[in-house]
Amino acid sequence: MKITGVELRRIAMPLVSPFRTSFGTETARDVLLVRVVTPDSEGWGECVAMSEPLYSSEYVDGAAEVIRRFLLPALPAGLDANQVAGALEPIKGHRMAKAAVETAVLDAQLRAAGESFGRFLGAARTRVPCGVSVGIMDSIPQLLDAVAGYVDEGYVRVKLKIQPGWDVEPVRAVRERFGDDLLLQVDANAAYALSDAPRLARLDAFDLLLIEQPLANDDLVQHAKLAQRLRTPICLDESIESAEHAAAAIALGSCSIVNIKPGRVGGYLEARRIHDLCRANGIAVWCGGMLETGLGRAANVALAALPGFTLPGDTSGSRRYFATDVTEPFELVDGHLEVPTGPGLGVEPIPGVLEEVTTATEWITL
Repeated sequence: MKITGVELRRIAMPLVSPFRTSFGTETARDVLLVRVVTPDSEGWGECVAMSEPLYSSEYVDGAAEVIRRFLLPALPAGLDANQVAGALEPIKGHRMAKAAVETAVLDAQLRAAGESFGRFLGAARTRVPCGVSVGIMDSIPQLLDAVAGYVDEGYVRVKLKIQPGWDVEPVRAVRERFGDDLLLQVDANAAYALSDAPRLARLDAFDLLLIEQPLANDDLVQHAKLAQRLRTPICLDESIESAEHAAAAIALGSCSIVNIKPGRVGGYLEARRIHDLCRANGIAVWCGGMLETGLGRAANVALAALPGFTLPGDTSGSRRYFATDVTEPFELVDGHLEVPTGPGLGVEPIPGVLEEVTTATEWITL
């Protein structure tokens, strides 16, 4: 497949409500979209880097720069999506930027072939169960109202963001209000230290599905020590940037569950490798989210339909985050989202909406 050009498009997507985690609060998404054009088709990739390097070292301005200066020039004149990661390997890091490029190439390739993302990746289901991520709130009553709204919408699992000072009591309140039947988990985004183990152990009383990324991103050894002190299963997110990281975490006993975010690991092909590795080792996986638009959500839903994804992911409906999505909205039905079946991602940007939210475009001829 020959790429004739690439468009880098920045869009501004206000969130329906602020989303607060242990590392900051987002009120809008500054999204970088990559559109790859070939003689036969075009494909889209969404870069999930945030505006600031808080979740990871990547940020959206830097992603645009590395794509423009280094990633696109590294692509061979004719290529297959399976060759993208190898071509970009000499450039260290920048996995979110690489994932956006690879996804756009793969989308174009699949559209030309008339094959869907789900079929290509190996989807085993036509719809996937959906969870929702609930940010840190100003008060427990506000939190309970938010959770009640999501339960009423039909989400089958609730994830609560936590941090020191906002952990045991909010979790207790949600469990007491909604009972043991609610699938409930928490996400610390690396906000704790091993010395906090006694406090984290208090969460064992609430029968949680998991505690996600309690300790530092780069400390698999400490996570292994913590896992021995908690009954609640530990899930790793930020620590897992590749199949090799996942293999090390499994060998050390650092986790029993992995959150697979394609952007964090460099793309959907690497995400599938991690899925396969975890499945072979009896490690549960689920698909995380980065507040994607419908373009990124379509690919995530396809990934979440693979057989090893046994836990509901953060593949929420569009209106969880955006009043108007750039694609036709993903709508929750009985707690599930349908896996797109059209060629490639199976969704298209709505031209009028896309133009309305666009803040900048750049065309790069290859």
